[in-house]
Amino acid sequence: MKSLGWTTLAVAALAILGCNLTGKYSVGGNLTGLRGQGLVLEDNSGNDLSLASNGAFVFSSGIKTGNAYSVTVKTQPSNPAQTCTVNNGSGTIDKANVTNVVVSCTQAGRFAYVANQLSNNLSAYSIDSATGNLTAVNGSPFAVSGTTPVSLAVDPNGQFLYVVDNGSNDVSVYAIDNTTGALAPTGLPLPTGSSPESVTVDPTDSFLYVANLASNSVSGYSIDSSTGLLTELVNSPFAVGTEPSSVKIDPSGSFLYVTEFSVGKVAVFSIDPSTGSLSTVSGSPFGAGTGAVSMAFNTAGAFAYVANETAATISEYSINTSTGALTAVSGSPLSTGSSPESLAVDPAGDYLYAVNVTAKNQVAAYSITSGSGALTLSGSPVAAGTFPVSIVLDPSGQFAYVANDTSNDISVYAVNAGVLTPASRSPFAAGNQPHSIAID
Repeated sequence: MKSLGWTTLAVAALAILGCNLTGKYSVGGNLTGLRGQGLVLEDNSGNDLSLASNGAFVFSSGIKTGNAYSVTVKTQPSNPAQTCTVNNGSGTIDKANVTNVVVSCTQAGRFAYVANQLSNNLSAYSIDSATGNLTAVNGSPFAVSGTTPVSLAVDPNGQFLYVVDNGSNDVSVYAIDNTTGALAPTGLPLPTGSSPESVTVDPTDSFLYVANLASNSVSGYSIDSSTGLLTELVNSPFAVGTEPSSVKIDPSGSFLYVTEFSVGKVAVFSIDPSTGSLSTVSGSPFGAGTGAVSMAFNTAGAFAYVANETAATISEYSINTSTGALTAVSGSPLSTGSSPESLAVDPAGDYLYAVNVTAKNQVAAYSITSGSGALTLSGSPVAAGTFPVSIVLDPSGQFAYVANDTSNDISVYAVNAGVLTPASRSPFAAGNQPHSIAID
């Protein structure tokens, strides 16, 4: 009986440590954005896993402690054709199951959504996949539940649109019709802090965060995957330094980055994958330029960029993927000669695009040095509308979309290796003071 007791205790101890009696550990994670068929992942070039739906996944074969794992895409989805990328895909097993592999699937953009501040509505468009031209969705513009919508985010599965309303201090949820792109309000708006400015969703479609400019905080919410509805985290809001103007999550979903406008800094938080709770990383906040207003990452999550509106510069950083810490690239910050307001990086990670406000009213392209992340101006900037404030790229990298705040329209460009060419019918009319644009 004594021997049996010790055996029972040993098994229990192994279970607590996350081990199993075979001495092997599992590798898994989360898949989002899948619409096509035939996706196959592989681990270590041999352990295949076919996936047909979004959500959690686990490879069937375990791996012993000390051995490496490497998750890659063996077969991309088709019908529709998609590109799936892997983050947190490689490492060494260390006496625990791996649960944080992130697989994100994208395709050519289908719909574009614009938040119109002064007309208190949302413009919705279908996207011509050949030209990038926009056509208003039936029923557009759609009324917002709050007032003064300023920021948008589509969830990684393309089912819901989240809208931050600066005037009414809340965040609203809208279901996206998968066929038409039409929007339908879902549930009631949830309160945020004062003067919310920016919203972002993590790559696993589990958590949503809002930057509250006036209350110096970030509100965090868990997402119901079936309804899209939000529940505020128990320890939300989280304190941030001064005037948080934008929030962005790195591609791995491990860290939240918050630009602090007036003091020119970037606060960095680690995200608890189970609860969504935020913890300040060592060394945070990191220096940027005055008027730090927005941020962008390359697809691999190795480099980060901050648009410093007041300083008229772009800060360039390498990212420590283990800690989330930022290290300024040699030569950073880069002078832009104008006031950059919004940034976007192409899916290949070769170019960064910046919309410049003030008198310039242009979009500039910068090539990204693969080894260091340093930026170099590529060609001449192209004209946008008046006071361009938001830029996004189509997930396939074919087109760029710019919201022009004062001319009340959307500029559309075909993208080819850093060269922007206006679409045949660009610009396209929007509502009054379009401030943010998102692509599904």
